[in-house]
Amino acid sequence: MTTSPTIITRRDFVAFAAALSLLPSAYSQTSYPSRPVQLNHGFGAGGNADVVSRLLAQKMQDKLGQPVVVEIKSGAGGLIATDFVAKARPDGYNIVMLTGAHTVSAALRRKLPYEPVNDFAFISTVTSFPFVIAVRADHPARNLAELIATARQKPGQVTFTSVGVGSTQHMVGELLGVSAGAKLLHVPYRGGGAPVQAVIGGDVDVLADTLTVAMPHIQSGRLRALAVTSAQPWPSMPEVPVVASVLKGFEIRSWLGIAAPHDTPPNVIEVLGRSARSALDDPGVKTTLTTLGSEAAPSTPAQMKSMVEREIGRWSEVVAKAGIPQQ
Repeated sequence: MTTSPTIITRRDFVAFAAALSLLPSAYSQTSYPSRPVQLNHGFGAGGNADVVSRLLAQKMQDKLGQPVVVEIKSGAGGLIATDFVAKARPDGYNIVMLTGAHTVSAALRRKLPYEPVNDFAFISTVTSFPFVIAVRADHPARNLAELIATARQKPGQVTFTSVGVGSTQHMVGELLGVSAGAKLLHVPYRGGGAPVQAVIGGDVDVLADTLTVAMPHIQSGRLRALAVTSAQPWPSMPEVPVVASVLKGFEIRSWLGIAAPHDTPPNVIEVLGRSARSALDDPGVKTTLTTLGSEAAPSTPAQMKSMVEREIGRWSEVVAKAGIPQQ
């Protein structure tokens, strides 16, 4: 007896191919991560992004069951690290710690090597924080009003630092000058502890940076805090006045958040987001962030994407109103 051959129709083939296409996703869902995850950031060692990245990585790896390795790719206000991850394989093994500079750069630069929203799969925001305006201990300006008065009298002679052109610190200094009706001179550094050391050493007048970077030097007496950029006094520095007490309506708070390349599988984003939010819910992490001058600020991917879009619009308005030339 002869058996008739099985005939596979086009419909059968399409259904079979569709079923096969689901296998990598199902496999990754159960196996991810199977090796170390690299958390990249674009700023110097000892800076806010670096300190928070290492704190988060330590807790995330406990949840993921694989090492989370922090990799510094500093330069260009964070663009080098961000571009690296934007073009990385979308498998969840290269992610980036974005900072507020991500949205500032989108507003300030004419062209970026990536699309700041659509080239990323956002995972979760991490922290929210203000900046501090500070000078060296023996600087002649005893308060923000005196500093502004000097800057008005000597246009372009009062200098301020940042961790790079297009960083949020850069924009804080620029907006401070514009709001005060004074011209401040920007002196950018590569990042990390270089800006604060330049101010302590007397090479630059004003530090506009995070409390993470400035707090130890304020506590040691090498820096004098003049003001914070939050709307209300910051809990860890209640004695320091807000910029708005001198320049009405002035308020800047920035953020950190993690993202992966666009097209990273949703299940991988979910695994990463769950581990990040769990880490940020840890009481010890919350306490450490508070001492660093930040607040834990976990979010969903959709919430982070919406925030990034809003911040790009906000900084675009600031750049236009302040007359800051695009880079």
